[in-house]
Amino acid sequence: MNQLQQTRKTNLFIILGSIFLTNAILAEIIGVKIFSAEKTLGLDPVNWTFFGEFVLDFNLTAGAVIWPIVFITTDIINEYFGKKGVRKISFITAGLIAYVFLVISLVTVLAPADFWLDVNSQTPTGEGFDISYAFNTIFRQGLGIIIGSLTAFLLGQLIDVFVFQHLRAVTGPKMIWLRATGSTLVSQFIDSFVVLGIAFYVFGNWSISQIIAVGLINYIYKFTVAILLTPLLYVGHGLIDQYLGKELAEDMAKEASQDRSFL
Repeated sequence: MNQLQQTRKTNLFIILGSIFLTNAILAEIIGVKIFSAEKTLGLDPVNWTFFGEFVLDFNLTAGAVIWPIVFITTDIINEYFGKKGVRKISFITAGLIAYVFLVISLVTVLAPADFWLDVNSQTPTGEGFDISYAFNTIFRQGLGIIIGSLTAFLLGQLIDVFVFQHLRAVTGPKMIWLRATGSTLVSQFIDSFVVLGIAFYVFGNWSISQIIAVGLINYIYKFTVAILLTPLLYVGHGLIDQYLGKELAEDMAKEASQDRSFL
């Protein structure tokens, strides 16, 4: 591999890794907000009933909006850099997410300045407002959610790369949509229930029925988005192949497909 090819290979990993890392960390931070998908689209809540006990709508975390970008980036990194590439960026990202949570935990216990409280003591409509309380409520997350998020993230990434490489062994370089969508559907099924189980069953007070009900709502969304974003995956592959050159792209994809172990 000549110097130009090595430079392009390195640049590609840095770009893909940066996109992956930024969106994964951002999704964790903004995930504290729960929004209604139906109301956002101007529709009435679906009011589905699960197990005759829970009435659920498509209420999702804000992090779900950008999490599909992580799906796509994972599959592209997997295609060109294999298990080692995905594992490397996943563990780096998990470490940085833990660092973000640690810093947030520290800054939320800092005593707020009086003038900061005063200048932000009212809303635009004149109602009383405690900005320090709002800041802490928005950014601080419970230990269960943090542990659940990190565990689900790492497990989901490992399962994704494992399924992706095994599907690639069957399909070869063709049928990108099958291995990308298939790996995402399997890994996100696990992810959807692991994070809820740890955060709200092990550390919380949810019942198994409620975990299953909410997990299904999250998974339906991820399942749908994974299919809808398939064309973007082909666009990404086309741009990368053009940047790397056909020979280098094929060599990288072939090398990446060799390792199909789980760890």
